[in-house]
Amino acid sequence: MIVGIATLLTFQLVGEILAYKMGGLVPGPVLGMALIAIALLTMAKWQRVQIAQTQTIATSKAILANLGILFVPAGVGIVKHIDILVAHGLALLGLIVVSTVITLAVTVWSFVLAKRIFGGAADE
Repeated sequence: MIVGIATLLTFQLVGEILAYKMGGLVPGPVLGMALIAIALLTMAKWQRVQIAQTQTIATSKAILANLGILFVPAGVGIVKHIDILVAHGLALLGLIVVSTVITLAVTVWSFVLAKRIFGGAADE
């Protein structure tokens, strides 16, 4: 399982690096997924890679089998508190929009500050 997770994360990292180098043309996870598919298909005959391939496929199946569990709490919370959503829906929507804008502003500010501290390329 550890080898499978490490393989998945490695290919995602490679995909993110390639996406960064390509200027964000294609998302990193998509590139990583394509690369891992190509690697698993082309290297299936290599004896050394077969163990990693087997563990990566098993890990992927385990993650996909349990993916729905991540969405259940949100769905249950919405159904359980639907009366609050109906009563305060507009206020909640406003709160979500305002908090999103604040989060984006703080993120940009943090990036600009880090760029000034660590020195980045000049703005173009």
